[in-house]
Amino acid sequence: MGLLEFNKLPINTLVGADWKTFNAITKGREIEAAYKGKYRLTKVVCRLLSTLAPLQNKRYEKLLADKPLEYDPVFILGHWRSGTTFVHNVFSCDKHFGYNTTYQTVFPHLMMWGQPFFKKNMSWLMPDKRPTDNMELAVDLPQEEEFALANMMPYTYYNFWFLPKYQQEYADKYLLFDDITEDELKVFEETFVKLIKISLWNTHGTQFLSKNPPHTGRVKELVKMFPNAKFIYLMRNPYTVFESTRSFFTNTIQPLKLQNISSEELEKNILSIYAKLYHKYEADKVSIPKGNLIEVKFEDFEADAMGMTEHIYETLSIPGFTEACADIEKYVGGKKGYKKNKYKYDDRTVQLVQDNWNFALDQWKYEL
Repeated sequence: MGLLEFNKLPINTLVGADWKTFNAITKGREIEAAYKGKYRLTKVVCRLLSTLAPLQNKRYEKLLADKPLEYDPVFILGHWRSGTTFVHNVFSCDKHFGYNTTYQTVFPHLMMWGQPFFKKNMSWLMPDKRPTDNMELAVDLPQEEEFALANMMPYTYYNFWFLPKYQQEYADKYLLFDDITEDELKVFEETFVKLIKISLWNTHGTQFLSKNPPHTGRVKELVKMFPNAKFIYLMRNPYTVFESTRSFFTNTIQPLKLQNISSEELEKNILSIYAKLYHKYEADKVSIPKGNLIEVKFEDFEADAMGMTEHIYETLSIPGFTEACADIEKYVGGKKGYKKNKYKYDDRTVQLVQDNWNFALDQWKYEL
């Protein structure tokens, strides 16, 4: 158990942003009175730590900037709470993969300089379980890169964690890329490639393994950036996804937000953005070259993780399963006693999902 409880953090994760990004995200946005103390403390720590960012930039330019990627990434896609974390953890057992770490999500500018010191302190302070689902937390475990990107540039969907009143705006601009400008998109592409290179350098991998639900809305752009990228798209029972996402967002937003959002508004946003993300993916997946996409029901993966993992490797022509098999089997075997959250769907939940997400229920053949 870490020294700090997740829901009582005195600062939020913007402490790891560079100064330019911090100011761009918060400029002109309302910081409500109840969170001004957290905002000020976060700002002070961010200002101090951001003075170290140039040290990493120099090392990056010297060691990695001109080095091409050996392989295009493997992307694990799917709406939040669709099982992406478990699949990410399984595939990360393959040592040829590199990935973004939990430490890197908070301190992406302190990777190539000062990491041992800051990582030790982060490990000491942070909780050892995710409060939303009891999954293990540790500084070196794989983590979704959107949190890191949010500290490297202002053009990410996860700005909504801090400023939830603007969730729909951030979704249209930076989740779906519908309203993103050419200049913003260029910054996104350059920043993402930089993050990938540093992640591979840090984890000694040769191919980047991405688990990032927001990428589900960016397939067309990702294929342009990485023409031979592989995509694993996860589907899960929409009733479970709704209940789990509502719980996850409600709990995760508490220590991060700088303004309030009602439970009703957050629920409305979840229902709306799920539909937008679903339809954007369905429209854009045709841009993925044949043989580079596999769609998997998480329930099938969970029932036979080893068999499904081997099937995904074969379908997408990913090398290395034989070499990684023992490590994957060890991880999967160690999770057999893991207790998941159990969801009981009340009548209101059932009606909301059927009224708003019936397209997914029909296409994927899910029932109560």
